[in-house]
Amino acid sequence: MAGITDSAFRLICHRYGAALVYSEMISAEALSRGHSKTIRMLSFREEERPIAVQLFGTRPLAFAESVERLERDIQPDYYDLNFGCPAPKIVKNGGGSALLKFPEKIAQIARAVINVAQRPVLAKIRSGWEVGSENALEVAKLLEQCGIAAIAVHGRTRSQMFSGQADWTIISKIKQQAKIPVIGNGDVTSGADARRMIEQTGCDLVMVGRAALGNPFLFAEINAALDGELRISNYKFRGAGWQERLEVIKEHIKMSLDDKGELRGIREMRKHLGWYIKGIPGAAALRQELMHAGTEVEVLKLLESIGHEKRTDE
Repeated sequence: MAGITDSAFRLICHRYGAALVYSEMISAEALSRGHSKTIRMLSFREEERPIAVQLFGTRPLAFAESVERLERDIQPDYYDLNFGCPAPKIVKNGGGSALLKFPEKIAQIARAVINVAQRPVLAKIRSGWEVGSENALEVAKLLEQCGIAAIAVHGRTRSQMFSGQADWTIISKIKQQAKIPVIGNGDVTSGADARRMIEQTGCDLVMVGRAALGNPFLFAEINAALDGELRISNYKFRGAGWQERLEVIKEHIKMSLDDKGELRGIREMRKHLGWYIKGIPGAAALRQELMHAGTEVEVLKLLESIGHEKRTDE
C-alpha cells in the first residue's frame, strides 16, 4: 500500500506472523531512471525478509531495467508486478488495474521481467476492469504461461474499488485452472475469514491489506485460525490489549523516527496512530490532538494518558 507499507510497518507485521511483506508501490519508470526518492523507498531491514518489491508502470523496458537495478543493488526475495491497484493516480497513467484492459501488454511486462529476474516473480490482479468485462481467468492463464511463480487475485473489479463484497468465486475458478500457487485477497478481516476463504476457494495463501492498518495483530489471529487453534468459525479473536498495543505503537514510532527523522517520521505516523486508536473511547477527540502533536514526546504523552485512564478505571 503506497505511503503505508514502509520498513517500520512491514517489520511489525512480520513479527506478528506475516509470511511475506511487500514494499510500497514502486514506479518502474522512476526506478529505471534512478530517481533518488524512489530508491530511498526501497530501503528495508534484513529482519523483514522474505520481502517482495512491488512494481507498477506501463513500459516493459522500464520494468526490465528496474529489475536489473534491483538485482544489482537490493536483492529482494521476490518481485511483484501490480496489475490490480485501483488508485486513480495509478490508473490514469495506464498502470495498475488499467492494464487488465490489455492482457497482451501484461504478458509483455511479465516476460520482460522474468527474462532478467534471478528470483521468483509474482503478480497481482483483480477480477477485471469493470463488472461485465471480468477477464481474470484469461489474465491468470496468460501470466502462468509467461512464467509467473504465483498470482494474487482480488475478488473485485477496478470499477468496484473496495465497495460491496468481494467475489471469492473468481479466486476459486483461477485456483481450479492454475498449476501455480494462488493467493486470495479481498474482505479478509479475521482469522475466521482467512480460514473460510481457503476452505471455499482452495487458495494456497491469503493476502491482507487494509484490515492490517492499526491491527498487525491480525496476522497472529489468522495463523492461529489456520493452525486450528481457533476452531469455532464465529470465534472473535480478542487481539492485543491496550498495553501491548501501546508498546507496538512506541516501537513503530521509534523505527519511523530512526528512518525518517522526527519531523517527517511523526507526520507520516499520524495516519497509523489514527488506525491504532480506532475503537478506543474518545478516539475522535484524541485523533485530533494527535494530528497536531509535532514531537515524539507530545505523542507519547497523549498515548500514555490513555493507559493511565484505563488502569484507573480498572
